[in-house]
Amino acid sequence: MQLKKPLILVMTALALMIGIAILNTAPANPAQARDDEITITLAGFAVPREAYGELIPIFTEQWEAQTGQKVKFDESYQASGAQSRAIAGGFEADIAALSLEAHITALVDAGLITHDWKANYNGTVSTSVAVLAVRPGNPEDIEDWDDIIRDGIEVITPDPATSGGAQWNILAAYGAAKRGFVEDYEAGDDSATEFLAEVIDNVLVFDKDGRESYLTFENGVGDVAITYENEIFAARRAGGEVDVVYPRSTILIENPIALIDEYVDKHGNREAVEAFIDFLYTPEAQRIFANHGFRPVVPEVAAEEAIVEQFPVVEDLFTIEEFGGWEAVSQDLFGENGRFTLLIAEVKGE
Repeated sequence: MQLKKPLILVMTALALMIGIAILNTAPANPAQARDDEITITLAGFAVPREAYGELIPIFTEQWEAQTGQKVKFDESYQASGAQSRAIAGGFEADIAALSLEAHITALVDAGLITHDWKANYNGTVSTSVAVLAVRPGNPEDIEDWDDIIRDGIEVITPDPATSGGAQWNILAAYGAAKRGFVEDYEAGDDSATEFLAEVIDNVLVFDKDGRESYLTFENGVGDVAITYENEIFAARRAGGEVDVVYPRSTILIENPIALIDEYVDKHGNREAVEAFIDFLYTPEAQRIFANHGFRPVVPEVAAEEAIVEQFPVVEDLFTIEEFGGWEAVSQDLFGENGRFTLLIAEVKGE
């Protein structure tokens, strides 16, 4: 049956009106077409838990104000190496905030991270230094690395097989000796290995991660703990009594963060995840890291007078490049047959 011309015109006009209405109600920017609430899963190493506990609520409030979208964070904290293995094994974290680069690289090798995660500040979100925590008043008169190998001194540090923090600690002690900053030990690898064997021999407890190791020390075990500088800040904020010794030579600890492409794309939350990581580099966030004892990576924040006064200058501060970078360290020193792995087994009889 053929429609009459007036009816055709009416239907055409109606279709145009519907189309205009759809255009007027559709978001101008496709990114605005978002769910009312999303979830971000953050997998972190144990030490910065309190810092993220302060940072996350600030971000979620800002994000909701800007976009109208609520963000819920699921947080997981454990030893960095264990966290990396969990993500590689199927734990669908959107963000990995780990203790060392090698644990992020493992996720790149697994095909889970496909973007250039080191594009911003080399992928480092905060830094620290390895220090020596001692009892109030420093009753054992610990002044530098050579004092922790004296007979009867009980040393606390985590297990390098599970903890990224432990690997930083071992590298700090070894590197200081290698560079000639430990009394009675000549500079060089052989002498530094002898010194490290003495340190390991005095280790009383190898805990699974940096936070657990420091809590062991806080609970009265041991005379000295090799730990992150920020652990001292955390302890004092919580009312703990602890003194700190800054060795003349120690390592700059660089803590990386990365978006996990595989899981972010699966969860459809890339925009918010990227925004959160960007937020961590803002002056506001970097100052919060500093309040928790982490040294800022953003130069203008690190140069602020209050920040400069907060963190002592180390006479000889070296980096992971002293050992050829994490790729070399992970294989040659901490690998299954690495020099440090075998040394620990030999000294501890394991």
